[in-house]
Amino acid sequence: MAPTLPGLHHVTAITADAQANIDFYCNTLGLRLVKLTVNFDDPGSYHLYYGDELGRPGTIMTFFAWPGAYRGTVGTPQVTSTAFAVPAGSIERFWASRLSAYNPRPADRLGERAIHISDPDGMGLDLVEVTDSYGQPWARGPVAVKDAIRGFHGITISEEGYEATARILTDLMAFKAEKSEDNRFRYRASNGDGFASIVDLICVPDAKRGSMSAGVVHHVAFRTPDDAQQGEWRSRIVRAGLNVSPVMDRSYFHSIYYREPGGVLFEIATNNPGFTADEPADQLGTKLRLPKQLEKYRDEIERALPAVKLPQS
Repeated sequence: MAPTLPGLHHVTAITADAQANIDFYCNTLGLRLVKLTVNFDDPGSYHLYYGDELGRPGTIMTFFAWPGAYRGTVGTPQVTSTAFAVPAGSIERFWASRLSAYNPRPADRLGERAIHISDPDGMGLDLVEVTDSYGQPWARGPVAVKDAIRGFHGITISEEGYEATARILTDLMAFKAEKSEDNRFRYRASNGDGFASIVDLICVPDAKRGSMSAGVVHHVAFRTPDDAQQGEWRSRIVRAGLNVSPVMDRSYFHSIYYREPGGVLFEIATNNPGFTADEPADQLGTKLRLPKQLEKYRDEIERALPAVKLPQS
């Protein structure tokens, strides 16, 4: 049986201020902090995970916190906007007013009703109305379920030229070309249910080159159900002539990484074992969690990390 890649798993970006990031994504957008941990490759800095009630794949926005980092340059090749799905009618009813301090403006997204804002680090976000009822928002969050974010709608990648990236999406990753307008080309995962399944490519040959720092997406992860299917994807990526990492244990999922031809870092992450692997569902995001290999350094790590005020779980 062919392996599946139903859509996005998570998007990881960089913030210069962990507290401002927590306040915005939890208190303003209404996502749940589902895991407070550290960057496994740089344990002196936080790794923050937000999502729905359980941090299900397709809802997870994550941040590496680099205190005081300068603002990165948005350009090519980068994920230049991350889109969240919200219920039909909720932009006019709720989100436009709630996000008024962030200068919401209509987003150009192939006829969809959407608004665009920038988060406190300057990273581009879209809220897109959908009629599907997918997603299980956090019922105890500050945003009523009828208006709450359902998970991702998709991402927008800006490239100097889009054709080579499009071929990887269609020929390797089983996405299908859906529609286009001007310089925006839409691709959708062909073996999913439509949830968090869209990648838009924007061809901007004259755009400036982006740089990696605060307010910039570090990588985007696509979801696959289990380790066996991830292994098959790894073999296919190798056969396609791309360099791919070994499998890496991220405690809450297993990951492989490769760069698409334009230069954006892609990841394929497993759905298992999930964020309840080391704490019960009702305690997600309430205390610092460390992987087993770092637990013996807990005292040292906690002294190095800045204090943050966590939202009420």
